[in-house]
Amino acid sequence: MSALIYILIAISVASVFWQLTNVFNLKNEIATEQNNDQQGKLMFAFMIWFYAFMIYCLWKYNAVLLPDAASIEGEMYDSLYNVTMLLILVVQGIMQVLIFYFAYKYRGVKGRKAKFYVDSHKLEAIWTVTPTVVLTGIIIFGLSVWIDITDISDLEDPLLVEVYAKQFSWEARYAGNDKELGRGNVRNIKGINTMGVDMTDKNAADDIPVRELHLVKGRPVIFKFRSQDVLHSAYMPHFRAQMNCVPGMVTQFAYTPSKTTEEMRKDEKIIAKVKNINKIRAEKGEDPYEFDFLLLCNKICGASHYNMQMKIIVESQEDFDKWISDQKTMTQLVKK
Repeated sequence: MSALIYILIAISVASVFWQLTNVFNLKNEIATEQNNDQQGKLMFAFMIWFYAFMIYCLWKYNAVLLPDAASIEGEMYDSLYNVTMLLILVVQGIMQVLIFYFAYKYRGVKGRKAKFYVDSHKLEAIWTVTPTVVLTGIIIFGLSVWIDITDISDLEDPLLVEVYAKQFSWEARYAGNDKELGRGNVRNIKGINTMGVDMTDKNAADDIPVRELHLVKGRPVIFKFRSQDVLHSAYMPHFRAQMNCVPGMVTQFAYTPSKTTEEMRKDEKIIAKVKNINKIRAEKGEDPYEFDFLLLCNKICGASHYNMQMKIIVESQEDFDKWISDQKTMTQLVKK
């Protein structure tokens, strides 16, 4: 399929150069009725090809799109995205059809004269007011979704997790029984204290450092983000969550997982995607892939940017409690 796309691109580029050559050669020529008729029909034919190709791409490459959101807030985001894309497709569909059809219908014909139309305040008002109203509605809708997603004031019993970015890996720590994270600063990095946790802060004693994130289905989680060196971007695509990690400051984001890892692995769309991925991996002689939620870096932060991945496991509260009970606190690790 990639080869076909490259061929089509090459043909398109060649056609552009060919048309440019024709344009330069038209300096002393006058378009004939036959030329006008031919160009009008070609525009109509291109319209048919354009929409057929667009529909084909939407169908063919749907497999590479993200599956349904795995968080409550992500579902809100998807609703905003779907409404916006539907509106764009409708407007694009109508306008492109009109452009190509009019180029065909009103192609140059002997004896036909173009109508001279000075202006219309009514038409100008329509195409000015209509987009303004529609865009205002989209902006208000988007702001309401953003406010709902970022408002953490009424979250019940949330997990509190710090995500720490550095070239080129992630670390994390959970707040302990006090549900407070201790202070952190790069100046405190020493030995096994790789996140720079301030051990003089009483809230840091029961913090739990980890190299793998475990979350609970249906339980909100508040993430606090820090960066050790450069600008990173914590990106959790399946939860529709992303937040910049900025050196010298703490940023935050929250969401509520709505699907466990096992539930996602049984999803028909995920099964189809994994099957397609493993087909490609098998051709390359690579080991099979199994779906996992991931924390990625969405900023090009250096040569090994692609290595910044952390596994995320969403599970039941019972399984989470078992896992967290096996983890050591900062105090236990430092004393060790």
